[in-house]
Amino acid sequence: MMGTRTQNSTTQVTEFILIGFQLPRAMELFLFSLLLVVLFFTLAGNLMIITLVCVDQRLQTPMYFFLCNLSFLEVFFVLSITPKMLTNLVSMNKSISFLGCVIQCYSYFFFGTCEIIIIAVMAFDRYIAICHPLRYTIIMNGRICVSLVLGYWIASFMSSFLPIFLLGQLSFCSSNVIDHFFCDYAPLIQLSCNDVDTLLRLESSLSALMLLSSLCVTVVSYVYIIVTILRMKTSGSRKKTFSTCASHLTVASIFYGSAIFMYSLPSKGRSRDAQKAVAVLTAVVTPLLNPFIYTLRNEKVKDAFRDCLQRHKRIL
Repeated sequence: MMGTRTQNSTTQVTEFILIGFQLPRAMELFLFSLLLVVLFFTLAGNLMIITLVCVDQRLQTPMYFFLCNLSFLEVFFVLSITPKMLTNLVSMNKSISFLGCVIQCYSYFFFGTCEIIIIAVMAFDRYIAICHPLRYTIIMNGRICVSLVLGYWIASFMSSFLPIFLLGQLSFCSSNVIDHFFCDYAPLIQLSCNDVDTLLRLESSLSALMLLSSLCVTVVSYVYIIVTILRMKTSGSRKKTFSTCASHLTVASIFYGSAIFMYSLPSKGRSRDAQKAVAVLTAVVTPLLNPFIYTLRNEKVKDAFRDCLQRHKRIL
């Protein structure tokens, strides 16, 4: 597992070992079963939202267009982490190739950064809808929506590429054991025989920049939204208006809460066990919760789902 010995008695690492959760065998099998169920419902829930937005005319609006993109990201985000984690829980061989590790690390960063940005985009969409309702269809037209989506894909690629490119240039010549259940950036580069302090600061700075800029847009948007809602004359109007953004606010709170813990401290300052626990929340639990939050709290999505079921029954 450690590669080939060289003449100076160092070892060139060609694959890594993911320690994971280090649980008793019975607990690993239980966790495998639980995560398999979670993966099924995560994929089913997010694919359901994507399908409903694509087929139901009532959901052909910017709000649901961005929700569809969020679900699309969640599918790929969870598939970049969970399958390998499930394999390691039931297999005695917990290795992953160097290339596979780098790809997983990049996928986690790329899709995670996309989610950070789209949360802010969705908050901006709600701000325009509530604070400037008469201009909403003009401002959030199809061209702007597509441009915003392309923009966060490009921004995510650019912000994720440099750290992963530099990671690929490192030499790994000592331990190949990663104390995590996936190839996270900080635990991975700390195994390098190079000086990685600069890379750790770069990773922390880029993560903080993307997170804080997204959080700033989201907070400012909701400040204006709340002020606008409080100025409404009737409680019914306030309740109805707030309900249109309650689901997104719930998702944003969960997402930012876990992300701030992960990236507000330098990598060396994080407890490894706590980091694993929050990573599970970010990579496994949040993608599961999103479709249920949006379906259970959104009447239009529930109506579209019921209509879809009725059409399916008539066909059968």
